[in-house]
Amino acid sequence: MTSDMQEIAITEDKPLLTGQADAAKDAAELAARILLDQGQEHSVETSHGVLHVTLHGTRTTRRPAILTFHDVGLDSKSCFSALFKFDEMQEIVKNFTLIHIDGPGQEEGAPTYPPGYQYPTMETIAEMIPAVLQFFNFRSVIGVGVGAGAYILSKFTLANPDSVEGLVLVNIDTNARGWMDWAAQKLSSVTSTFTEQILCHLFSQEELSSNTDTVQSHRERISKASNLANIELFWKMYNSRRDLNLDRNYTFKCPVMLVVGDSAPYEEAAVECNSKLDPTTTSFLKMADAGGLPQLTQPAKLTEAFKYFIQGMGYMASSCMTRLSRSRTTSLSSSYSMDGSRSRSRTLSQGSQGGQMPPSPSQTMEVSC
Repeated sequence: MTSDMQEIAITEDKPLLTGQADAAKDAAELAARILLDQGQEHSVETSHGVLHVTLHGTRTTRRPAILTFHDVGLDSKSCFSALFKFDEMQEIVKNFTLIHIDGPGQEEGAPTYPPGYQYPTMETIAEMIPAVLQFFNFRSVIGVGVGAGAYILSKFTLANPDSVEGLVLVNIDTNARGWMDWAAQKLSSVTSTFTEQILCHLFSQEELSSNTDTVQSHRERISKASNLANIELFWKMYNSRRDLNLDRNYTFKCPVMLVVGDSAPYEEAAVECNSKLDPTTTSFLKMADAGGLPQLTQPAKLTEAFKYFIQGMGYMASSCMTRLSRSRTTSLSSSYSMDGSRSRSRTLSQGSQGGQMPPSPSQTMEVSC
């Protein structure tokens, strides 16, 4: 019986030492951070074509996702990275899934469409968004759009009111192009390069005259884009947009925050849009020294406003507000106009004392900060 016995090697499973466990934890956190920073890229099939979509964070559906759409001449990275990678924004980012949509053929390195390609209209692009929500299994979103992206998300929200819980619209223009606009655009196309036309759309005259670093970097990026022809198609369709025909009876069913720089090309359009919306659910943030793209030039101020907007929807307790937000309460409220000062400072002070955000004010809140 002894000869039939075989030698069996028994290996003891030893638990990780404390240092090893910490190292494994750090490695996992690093991997999660890299995934959060870089995002997961997806090609989402819709009934009107394919959309390039980048998802950041966990795919939890307990809360609405934050869904973004960029402006003409930008893609999701160049339009939103400065805002959503801003340090103070991380309190929001870690609690929500971010879904960044690139317009058809607008993502960096996208192949150029063939000559004669019929680019989708603004309405058609808006009709592609429900497929994105279905792809990621989200029933509702908080939309953040800039320029053309703000128009597209507005169309989507009007057609799908139950799918949008809140809307942040930067540089919104709800009007169709008039004959004067059309004539000016024709003249500009003769006297200016396409890149300069886009820069005039994105930036204020002051920024263009000063030729700021931001203007220079975007001029170089746009002029060297391999998909420049696609950008031009998007631009033409945006200029062919229809009037949204908003009024107090035909408007958004969700809370809305309008944002515009005080010298932005679309300041007047944003003011007009504000006059058409329900004042009990609309706030209007006019930002000083923000230029044409406040999400790039003033991410701190826009982050703070966005936090209060999210908190007002009940998704962030006031205890989560940062020291920066609390310390800025007095300085911010003191810089507003008299009417805006009373309503805004009341919101800020109550929001930073541990209670929930107060209900939307009874009138539209217009502030300059």
